[in-house]
Amino acid sequence: MTGFYALVVICLLATVVAGLVRVIGGPTRVDRMLAAQLFGTSGVALILLIAHIEEVEGLVDVALVLSLLTVLAAVAFVRRAWE
Repeated sequence: MTGFYALVVICLLATVVAGLVRVIGGPTRVDRMLAAQLFGTSGVALILLIAHIEEVEGLVDVALVLSLLTVLAAVAFVRRAWE
Protein backbone atom coordinates (compact mmCIF):
# COMPACT_ATOMS: atom_id res chain seq x y z
CA MET A 1 0.00 0.00 0.00
CA THR A 2 2.97 2.32 0.50
CA GLY A 3 3.67 2.26 -3.24
CA PHE A 4 0.11 3.37 -3.91
CA TYR A 5 0.48 6.32 -1.52
CA ALA A 6 3.75 7.27 -3.19
CA LEU A 7 2.05 7.22 -6.59
CA VAL A 8 -0.77 9.43 -5.31
CA VAL A 9 1.70 11.92 -3.83
CA ILE A 10 3.64 12.05 -7.11
CA CYS A 11 0.43 12.69 -9.06
CA LEU A 12 -0.63 15.45 -6.67
CA LEU A 13 2.78 17.10 -6.85
CA ALA A 14 2.61 16.90 -10.65
CA THR A 15 -0.66 18.83 -10.57
CA VAL A 16 0.96 21.46 -8.37
CA VAL A 17 3.83 21.82 -10.86
CA ALA A 18 1.33 22.12 -13.72
CA GLY A 19 -0.48 24.83 -11.77
CA LEU A 20 2.79 26.64 -11.12
CA VAL A 21 3.46 26.71 -14.85
CA ARG A 22 0.02 28.24 -15.37
CA VAL A 23 0.57 30.84 -12.64
CA ILE A 24 3.86 31.94 -14.17
CA GLY A 25 2.75 31.90 -17.79
CA GLY A 26 -0.99 32.37 -17.47
CA PRO A 27 -2.22 34.95 -19.93
CA THR A 28 -5.12 36.14 -17.78
CA ARG A 29 -5.96 36.69 -14.13
CA VAL A 30 -8.60 33.98 -14.34
CA ASP A 31 -6.00 31.39 -15.34
CA ARG A 32 -3.89 32.39 -12.37
CA MET A 33 -6.84 32.17 -10.00
CA LEU A 34 -7.80 28.72 -11.25
CA ALA A 35 -4.20 27.62 -10.69
CA ALA A 36 -4.43 28.95 -7.14
CA GLN A 37 -7.60 26.90 -6.70
CA LEU A 38 -5.66 23.89 -7.94
CA PHE A 39 -2.98 24.58 -5.30
CA GLY A 40 -5.65 24.65 -2.62
CA THR A 41 -7.29 21.45 -3.78
CA SER A 42 -4.01 19.59 -4.14
CA GLY A 43 -2.83 20.93 -0.78
CA VAL A 44 -5.98 19.67 0.93
CA ALA A 45 -5.55 16.26 -0.70
CA LEU A 46 -1.90 16.07 0.36
CA ILE A 47 -2.70 17.06 3.94
CA LEU A 48 -5.50 14.50 4.12
CA LEU A 49 -3.19 11.83 2.73
CA ILE A 50 -0.53 12.68 5.31
CA ALA A 51 -3.18 12.64 8.05
CA HIS A 52 -4.23 9.16 6.96
CA ILE A 53 -0.69 7.80 6.67
CA GLU A 54 0.58 9.27 9.95
CA GLU A 55 -2.77 8.84 11.75
CA VAL A 56 -2.85 12.44 12.96
CA GLU A 57 -6.43 13.59 13.45
CA GLY A 58 -5.51 17.26 13.82
CA LEU A 59 -4.39 17.49 10.21
CA VAL A 60 -7.96 16.84 9.07
CA ASP A 61 -8.97 20.10 10.76
CA VAL A 62 -6.09 21.89 9.03
CA ALA A 63 -7.28 20.52 5.68
CA LEU A 64 -10.82 21.75 6.35
CA VAL A 65 -9.59 25.25 7.18
CA LEU A 66 -7.43 25.30 4.05
CA SER A 67 -10.40 24.27 1.92
CA LEU A 68 -12.52 27.04 3.42
CA LEU A 69 -9.79 29.60 2.75
CA THR A 70 -9.56 28.42 -0.85
CA VAL A 71 -13.30 28.89 -1.33
CA LEU A 72 -13.21 32.34 0.25
CA ALA A 73 -10.35 33.37 -2.03
CA ALA A 74 -12.33 32.27 -5.07
CA VAL A 75 -15.43 34.14 -3.94
CA ALA A 76 -13.41 37.30 -3.25
CA PHE A 77 -11.81 37.07 -6.68
CA VAL A 78 -15.12 36.63 -8.47
CA ARG A 79 -16.75 39.50 -6.59
CA ARG A 80 -13.87 41.81 -7.40
CA ALA A 81 -13.60 40.71 -11.03
CA TRP A 82 -17.27 41.31 -11.76
CA GLU A 83 -17.18 44.98 -10.77
